[in-house]
Amino acid sequence: MSFDNAYEALTEDNDTRWAFGTGFADPLAGLDTTVPSGVDAAELARTCLWLGDDALIMSHRLQEWCAAAPELEDEVALANIGLDLLGQARLLLARAAKADPSLVPPVNQSDEDALAFFRDAADFHNVRLVELAGGDFAFSMARLLVFSTWRLALFQRLVDSPDQVLAAIASKGIKELTYHRDYAARWVVRLGDGTELSHERMQAGIDAVWPYVDELFDGDSVLRDEFDAVIAQVMTAGTLKQPPIHSVPTPGAHTEHLEPLLAEMQSVARAHPDATW
Repeated sequence: MSFDNAYEALTEDNDTRWAFGTGFADPLAGLDTTVPSGVDAAELARTCLWLGDDALIMSHRLQEWCAAAPELEDEVALANIGLDLLGQARLLLARAAKADPSLVPPVNQSDEDALAFFRDAADFHNVRLVELAGGDFAFSMARLLVFSTWRLALFQRLVDSPDQVLAAIASKGIKELTYHRDYAARWVVRLGDGTELSHERMQAGIDAVWPYVDELFDGDSVLRDEFDAVIAQVMTAGTLKQPPIHSVPTPGAHTEHLEPLLAEMQSVARAHPDATW
């Protein structure tokens, strides 16, 4: 399998697999994964690892809504959004491993499986927003809106990455993230501009996720301005108030929710480390 460029190799027309359980050992098979000249391999690996961890943990949180969403249509939608993110995670973790093989735990698994299932919480680099447990549907829609709006703006920049593999992943991810953002925005507006109770719960959801927003930007004012413009439109349409800036202390530290999440997510792989599926 060979293609002229990585984007072509990642299009659906070429039957590239995107999620676990496909029997496809290497998600980057057919791509030239050589780190381009002038690109810092370690920094590229870190970027892909962080983005992959964000997608992996957020995917797990979304899958928790299976059999619990308000309507059957939303069961399907949230499952598909979770699978989109799982596909992004698989590609990004595989790219991180190709760029810096020293990141991969020494287990008998594919690179992306090893990174997903055999690292401890301290070795994950995801933002804290995706770790948060519990909350009602309004909270989950608030989180998805914030996460997808931020990630979409970030991926729109990454299409210009000098690494053609990362650029291709971002190009395809933009289509998915646009849907994720729009799906969440419709629910935020629907609940915010609905009944008195739905408005109250939607505002509470926004208030709960807002302390974790600043960590997403790390001082990038341009990216933050793009994010704020989109969020302001949704807030206005939903008759909601954007909370004052209030960040959770100790940026970069994980919450108490990550270890239980990983214990659940990694349990089968760690119980049967030599298994294949």
